[in-house]
Amino acid sequence: MAISQAMCTSFKVELLQGVHNFTTSTGDVFKIALYTSSATLGASTTVYTTSNEVVGTGYTAGGNTLTNVTPTSSGTTAFTDFADTTWSTATITARGALIYNSTEANKAVCVLDFGSDKTSTAGNFTVVFPTADASNAIIRIA
Repeated sequence: MAISQAMCTSFKVELLQGVHNFTTSTGDVFKIALYTSSATLGASTTVYTTSNEVVGTGYTAGGNTLTNVTPTSSGTTAFTDFADTTWSTATITARGALIYNSTEANKAVCVLDFGSDKTSTAGNFTVVFPTADASNAIIRIA
């Protein structure tokens, strides 16, 4: 079992097919689900799964809805990002996460590997996204 940080291969194909819309006010709904170290997630992940999803106080299956940052570009790089998200008063342990498009049949976007188990005990569990720019945004096409 392993979680490998990656942009999902199926997502890359779906971008070329025009499946995903990241526009803030009129785009699709994207979610982030948390997973234990027993999960197997990576580039080959195609859809959201409940297998080895985190279970605990303050966490609901399917995860949190993300707030989109409308895509833009800088130089020759197009990018989009999300606002940070928090599970409040949560008692959970997660090793990674899956961002997926709940509007489009729960299609996988990308896998996040936290590098080690992260735990909250009756506190906030926050996923902090990088700066929304051409060098750091969570989704970049260069």
